[in-house]
Amino acid sequence: METDEVSIREQLFHNRVRETIICVLLFTCLYMVCYLILTHFKKTAEFITDDIEDATVNKIALWLCTFTLSVAVCAVLLLPISILSNEVLLTFPHSYYMEWLNGSLIHGLWNLVFLFSNLSLVFLMPFAYFFTESEGFAGSKKGVMARVYEAVVLLILLALLVLGIVWVASALLHDNVARQSLYDLWEYYLPYLYSGISLFGVLLLLLCTPFGLSRMFSVTGSLLVKPRVNYFLLLACLIEGGSPSCWVKLNMEAMRKEYLAVQSRRVALEMRRKASPWQRNLGYPLAMLILLALTVMCVLMVCFNVLELLLDETAMPRGMEDPHLGMASFSMFGSLGAAVQVVLILYLMVSSVVGFYSSPLFCGLLPRMKDTNLTQIIANCVSLLILSSALPVFSRTLGITRFDLLGDFGRYNWLGNFYVVFLYNMMFAGLTSASLTKTVTWAVRRELIRAFGLDRLPITVSRSTIPFKLLLASGLSKIQ
Repeated sequence: METDEVSIREQLFHNRVRETIICVLLFTCLYMVCYLILTHFKKTAEFITDDIEDATVNKIALWLCTFTLSVAVCAVLLLPISILSNEVLLTFPHSYYMEWLNGSLIHGLWNLVFLFSNLSLVFLMPFAYFFTESEGFAGSKKGVMARVYEAVVLLILLALLVLGIVWVASALLHDNVARQSLYDLWEYYLPYLYSGISLFGVLLLLLCTPFGLSRMFSVTGSLLVKPRVNYFLLLACLIEGGSPSCWVKLNMEAMRKEYLAVQSRRVALEMRRKASPWQRNLGYPLAMLILLALTVMCVLMVCFNVLELLLDETAMPRGMEDPHLGMASFSMFGSLGAAVQVVLILYLMVSSVVGFYSSPLFCGLLPRMKDTNLTQIIANCVSLLILSSALPVFSRTLGITRFDLLGDFGRYNWLGNFYVVFLYNMMFAGLTSASLTKTVTWAVRRELIRAFGLDRLPITVSRSTIPFKLLLASGLSKIQ
């Protein structure tokens, strides 16, 4: 009996050591990749200076940013790793080489990402910012430790301010719970704070993802469609030298818009000129077709999820303690459906990042190669961590995957509100459909039809089926 207990304890110990080694190796690889990315964008002058103290402070802040960016990448990979692990265990249920891949490892990864996300957002990134901006208290001895003391004091004051705001908010919303849990910092207030941050991230994803989809369609469409320039207006503008009198002599508003449009069309035309025939005739149409297919699949899955929300309570996002990997597929289409889910999750993340950096509010944060200062790097790492840590909740709320949220990711208070989840799905479907119909114009569709040879089919299109605005625009372009 004692031998059995010892063997069980040894097995548990070996499993814990194995999971720790796997997590450390995974995070080490991500850390190295993220460090290379940040060194590619950082401003070299901030790290090679005569002031050794400033260089040391900047290096420490860069290491903290690298850690935060690694956590963000790991948060993006949480759902893909979980879904693919389940499919691998379904394919090789009794394989000796797959015994290390189990529910305990996946659950541990989710808990570590949640812990490190809280740590980075609440402590590390504010400390990195205060550390780079601090100079030490007046009258104290200058040095790195003086900056550390000042940054720690500022961080403590910020933490007290934030916790006070969280307590007031929780008292307004949940009066009894707030009074009973006044000293319950770890079990109530930190998850409550992170729930608010996650809600902000999910709302940010709701706005940035359709905007990013629209931006990607616009860029791909500009490469696909041959730009047409209003040469009459351009010539008139060039005669006047682009001076303001040009806008007065000819229709001022029309000329100003046309001049700005000419600049963007010239860039698109230059890219088309440098592209090879394979890129123009196959690459760009195929890229547009892939974007269309992925976006349509996202909208259809969200619409299907809306119907399920109305008919079945189990469609609501919820948390689970044991993932039960290797029992059943999380897609009704098996491994193929699981692979599609992974592609859609990564596609939505890329779209949200594109929309975030394309929006007027955050376009100033766009990093520049070898010319991004440390404050911008900190802001970028915080923004990417907020977006990526909300991605699992975002994907499960929209019904992109059926993999329920593990650990503390499923403890958010607003996840159980049917009206919030339903309205969120409807808004995403509406915004994405609007961006799709706005950016996929008649010219883009015509170029797609021509690129894939569908224009050679014996299909007649009457002029009555073409909108009057398109006919009028075509006539005006021929006159001009």
